[in-house]
Amino acid sequence: MITVSTPITKSKTVKNHWLAHLALEFSDTPVGTQLTRTQRKGPLSVQKAFYPEGRDCAHIYLLHPPAGIVSGDELRISVNIKSNAHLLFTTPGAGRFYRARTNLSIGDTKQVQITKFALDANAKCENFPQETIVYEGADGFNSVDIELTSSSVYLGWDITCLGLPDSDQPFIDGKYCQLNRLFCDGKLIYHDRIGLSPQNNLLTHPAGLANHSVFATFLAYAPEQLKDQYQRKDLVNLLRDKVAEQDAQTNISITDIDGLLVIRYLGAHAQQCKNLFISLWEVLRPLLIDKAAIQPRIWHT
Repeated sequence: MITVSTPITKSKTVKNHWLAHLALEFSDTPVGTQLTRTQRKGPLSVQKAFYPEGRDCAHIYLLHPPAGIVSGDELRISVNIKSNAHLLFTTPGAGRFYRARTNLSIGDTKQVQITKFALDANAKCENFPQETIVYEGADGFNSVDIELTSSSVYLGWDITCLGLPDSDQPFIDGKYCQLNRLFCDGKLIYHDRIGLSPQNNLLTHPAGLANHSVFATFLAYAPEQLKDQYQRKDLVNLLRDKVAEQDAQTNISITDIDGLLVIRYLGAHAQQCKNLFISLWEVLRPLLIDKAAIQPRIWHT
């Protein structure tokens, strides 16, 4: 079991903050994938599972009524998908890291979200949250850990939007760290971290975000289905052709890292990114999960 340590120490002087935790367990049962255990504390919850494509795939919407994370907040989401279960996990709207409070000492301004998915043998997880908006002046930390086995399948993305440039509120002085890690059979095979702050020039550097306000990563991992390197090469070419059809070659890169497909977006429009990712998911899902891509209903409301 992998444990993610909290990057901050809470101060008793921080008031009006949420320390929230939600733990979910999904199991394969005689009537399909079911939510079999829930533990919660604070303003994190889920509705009942939805089954728009049959009982073998549960669609779950994560609910966070405050709608955003402020200084002192720490949200922890833990999802365990048992053997042979299939989960599609999403959110009804964008996540938000609001401007950090300026009347607190260093460390107390932190805004934290830590998410972990643990997949047992033959489990399938599709993690497709809506975009995360990081407001100017935020002090955010967001991490996603995926633990799976060599027979599991994981498809998941994160989409980060910096500031509100269309409202003339660019992200300039804020701090934000995004950490993604993927483990297979207990071995770390992917570690990706970006830390943005006024002390570095990653926002503007050509090797960083090059003044783009939206960056995103889509991971696809299915060791059994993609064990053949020539098959993976054909798949990467197919995905690149799909990107070229949408004239988005300058926004999307696709890399095969020893069987892990890493798809990155860099641009200025969250909706463009999401549409591109959905089009690639429509290619990947039938090949890796043997199902056509059925978009969650909440995406259309």
